[in-house]
Amino acid sequence: MTGWRIRDYHADDVDGILRLWEQVLAADAEPVYGLADVLASCAKDHAVVAVAGDEVVGAAIGRAAHAQGWVVFLATASHARGTGVGSSLLAALEARMAAHGISKLSALMPAVETRVGAFLHQGFVLKQDLHYFERLIPVQREELKRLAELGGRVLPRGLWDSVGGMTAEKDLLERRVVMPLAQSELADKFGVVPPRAIVLFGPPGTGKTTFAKAIASRLEWSFVEVFPSRLAAHPGGLAGALRETFTTISELEHAVVFIDEVEEIASHRQGEPPSPTQGVTNELLKIIPAFREQPGRLLICATNFIRALDAAFLRHGRFDYVIPIGLPDEQARTAIWRRYIPTTAVDIDVSTLVTMTDGFSPADIEFAARKASQAALENAVYAAEGAQDGPVIGDYIAAISATRATVSPQVAADFLEDIETVGRM
Repeated sequence: MTGWRIRDYHADDVDGILRLWEQVLAADAEPVYGLADVLASCAKDHAVVAVAGDEVVGAAIGRAAHAQGWVVFLATASHARGTGVGSSLLAALEARMAAHGISKLSALMPAVETRVGAFLHQGFVLKQDLHYFERLIPVQREELKRLAELGGRVLPRGLWDSVGGMTAEKDLLERRVVMPLAQSELADKFGVVPPRAIVLFGPPGTGKTTFAKAIASRLEWSFVEVFPSRLAAHPGGLAGALRETFTTISELEHAVVFIDEVEEIASHRQGEPPSPTQGVTNELLKIIPAFREQPGRLLICATNFIRALDAAFLRHGRFDYVIPIGLPDEQARTAIWRRYIPTTAVDIDVSTLVTMTDGFSPADIEFAARKASQAALENAVYAAEGAQDGPVIGDYIAAISATRATVSPQVAADFLEDIETVGRM
């Protein structure tokens, strides 16, 4: 083939780029960079094309990061190979990028790539024994702006693994909630519809908020906590604020939306005239079906008082699961205590602390542990000689004895009854 020439990329060359992309895929050599990256670099970075008449027969696209340049895409039409088009494209791309101060131009190519000769001819060196690592950033810059407007955030990775104990709850949430959402294509293959909304219920301080955040961290989705008390001052009232908030949330690609103490806005509707919160409850009941239609979303509502919720709120079709989060068992209490006991603590029998805190919530254990550390600190600073360098078992026993359990026996018994009557797992 003869008669081709190299020129800068024009916006109307996009169809030619797409044809080249399809030819590369047909050759089972999917490029390292995705099509979206290639098209974005065409518009914003550096791109040259080879044309024969009106046909785009080759393209080289590059991206610079300070002094480092990368070849994002190099392809030639099948009938133009062996004519030197590839080498000429690389030379033209290098000339344009060198003018912007790059000192190194690199390329990553699929292992089955057959156009290595174009790189070698142009002076590139093939590096051996290199590994390519890739990680997709889950939340992009534009989405972060909307997330900031909502008061949301991207939680650090690893929160799921940091939840100590609670293995039964973690296993249930992993199987029912996280796995179908994280592997949606596999779930679809088996006819499983990923959950869109769940309720976590249980006594105060049992870790419902922690689990909601851990799920968002595990999925690497944005986390948006909706505070009804903060929305109440909205000019359109709480119902209008809820509607506006969920409209903004719909612009996010992925999101875990968390409403704590949801009974404040979804309590039993009764009385004449209607209570002030009835309109808010009605609005929330209308929001949830629309929310469920959007993929990449999960609504988590938490409540300490499941019996206070309106019956229509909990029905099938609105919430996929109603999951109990109870008091920590012995294994969970052990893990929680180990998290809060510092390395300076002296000869602590954790099993004793675990036995003494049967019936404690995670929040209760955290309070007792911090109280023991505070007592040990004060003793070291203000006491006479002989103070220990860290907490001792007596500090913990005294702290536990002075800590009143949040969950009373009656509340614990009611919770077990609620599991049977409203739990849906």
